[in-house]
Formats: sequence, structure tokens, C-alpha cells
Amino acid sequence: MTRLSVNLNAVAMLRNRRDIGWPSVTGIARLVLEAGADGITVHPRPDERHIRESDVRDLQKLLRDDFPDAEYNIEGFPDERLLALVEEVKPDQVTFVPDDPDQSTSDHGWNIDDNRDFLRGVISRMKKSNLRVALFIDDDPSVPPDAWEVDADRVELYTGPYAANFGNPEGTRHLRRLAVTARAAHAAGLEVNAGHDLTLENLPAFLEAVPGVAEASIGHAITADALLMGFGEAVRRYKGILS
Repeated sequence: MTRLSVNLNAVAMLRNRRDIGWPSVTGIARLVLEAGADGITVHPRPDERHIRESDVRDLQKLLRDDFPDAEYNIEGFPDERLLALVEEVKPDQVTFVPDDPDQSTSDHGWNIDDNRDFLRGVISRMKKSNLRVALFIDDDPSVPPDAWEVDADRVELYTGPYAANFGNPEGTRHLRRLAVTARAAHAAGLEVNAGHDLTLENLPAFLEAVPGVAEASIGHAITADALLMGFGEAVRRYKGILS
């Protein structure tokens, strides 16, 4: 079964529009976990335009105290700010993405070959805190062996191009490449996560084509669905597909 990690960035972005403290990021985290989500994902960017460092700490306390079996995934570019925060909070998993600080969202995976020494160093630092490390990668089967070589534990498949072209031949091409990339990752001894623009509509075809996905991180789509059906029902529908 693929685990569901709910990304709360969109909730935090809505909260940040007003200085009144709601919707509560920890409150929504509690709601989705009680509805059956397996974990929480956050991406604390340097400008704190959505998730704030205080949210990262508050969520860790919530999960540790009230949901000890839930997984906590912190993602972001591995600069000193993020590394120090992760070392302080000690989530279950850290996912490194090659984002520029000004990007609105993640839109490409790592070129591991060009960043081999850098990634090996930051991953080694995370391993000293006994953290699982995932690297965000494109649908390219040549990349997983490089991820294994720099000592990553998992790769997260960037599913954005598949989702953007779902239902047309280009989407089918990306889906086939995602499947081949996942097989290459498993062959290299890595586990596979997935994320970006996965929806109730495109998730079934993805899971059928790409078996053995350990975790799907879903934020924008599940938040949009929650506007129509509520977070609890949205989580239950995604869990129904993932299970």
C-alpha cells in the first residue's frame, strides 16, 4: 500500500494572507491525520511565504505527542538554514529538491552528476542524525543509480509533467518513463516516493503503471478538493485509491 503524506503548504499560504492565525496548520494536520493520512509534508522556504519555521516545530510536537506513528517529511533545498532546522526537529524523512528560492513550486529534479560532491556531503550530514533522505528526480532511468551512489535512501519521482499532460500522448510518454525510472530505482536498492499535481483523476493510472510506490506527497490537489468536500472526505478518497 502507498502511504499518503499530506502537504500543508497551501493551508499555510491561505493562513498567511491575514494576521489572524487561521486556518491553523496544526489544526488541519490533526484533521487529516485523524481522517487516515499517514503523514505530513512541509516545504519551509526561506521567505516563509507559506510554511514558517514555527510551523515546522509545532507540527513536530503534534506528531510526537499525539500521532507517534505518523511520518514527518520536510522538503527543501539543502542550504544551511534548512539543514540546521532539520537537525533540530529530526523528522522521519528529509526530501532534497533543487529549487531556487524564488521558484513558486518545485519544477525539476536533481542533476545528481553535476552536484555529486554537494549532495554526498549534505546526505552524509543528515545520516549522522539518522534521517532517511530522498532526492527529487525527473522521469529519467539513468538517475537512480546516481542517487544510490551519493547514499540517498529514496527518490521522489517528479510527476508534474505526467499530470500536466494527463489524457494525451505526452502524458502517456511521461507515465512510461516514470515506470521505467521507478524500476531502475528499485533495482538500485532505493525506495520510491512520488509527488506533484497528483489528483483523484490521474492517481489511479499512475499507481497502475508504477507499482511499488512507498509514499505519495499530495498538497495542492487535496487542498483544492477539500474546498468542495472537506479535508476529511478528501483524505478518505485519496486513501481509497492508494490502498
